[in-house]
Amino acid sequence: MPVLEKIKNASVWTEFKEFISQGSVLQLGVGIIIGGAFSSFLNSFVNDILSPPLGLLISGSNLENYFIILRKGRTPNPDYKTPAEAQADGAVTENVGLFIMNGINFLLVGVSLFLIVFTANRLRDFRKSRRSKKHGALPESADDTKPEPAPASGATQTCPWCNGNVPVKAVKCMYCTSFLHEKVPAELLNRQPQAALIELDG
Repeated sequence: MPVLEKIKNASVWTEFKEFISQGSVLQLGVGIIIGGAFSSFLNSFVNDILSPPLGLLISGSNLENYFIILRKGRTPNPDYKTPAEAQADGAVTENVGLFIMNGINFLLVGVSLFLIVFTANRLRDFRKSRRSKKHGALPESADDTKPEPAPASGATQTCPWCNGNVPVKAVKCMYCTSFLHEKVPAELLNRQPQAALIELDG
């Protein structure tokens, strides 16, 4: 249909497709899905596993049915079993059991997130320590994730992997994308230098 073709060829539709195809958007979507599933798991754990024994200890019933009546409803001498039943009768209640369940759920989510962040930080520190042992310790103020800018004079070095000419302070080769500080296999050491694809100043 002509209308559908116009929509597909529109610049807004093209930008939207590019936006959706970005890795960060996909990762965000995956994170939201996993977060929703994890939240459902924690809610089930609190409601179905922790709440019944706690309710038996505190009130002799399910924890969510533990409440305090602040003002009675229309029925004289009521015997409410659940907060919903009391509120339907016009009573004012403090739902202590639901508050405790939500507090437990909050604590579990906080502990879980802390463990995830703690594990990620330990893995990052472990990889950083291995890299420091292999290539020498870096100064404490140095940021090993950001290479220093190349000198303005255009001085170059030879990439040990592809023998291409790259800036002398480059960390990664612009031609073969190899890290310049990594050890080169013996079969690549005798290769002849290749002509530079980009002419550098100087």
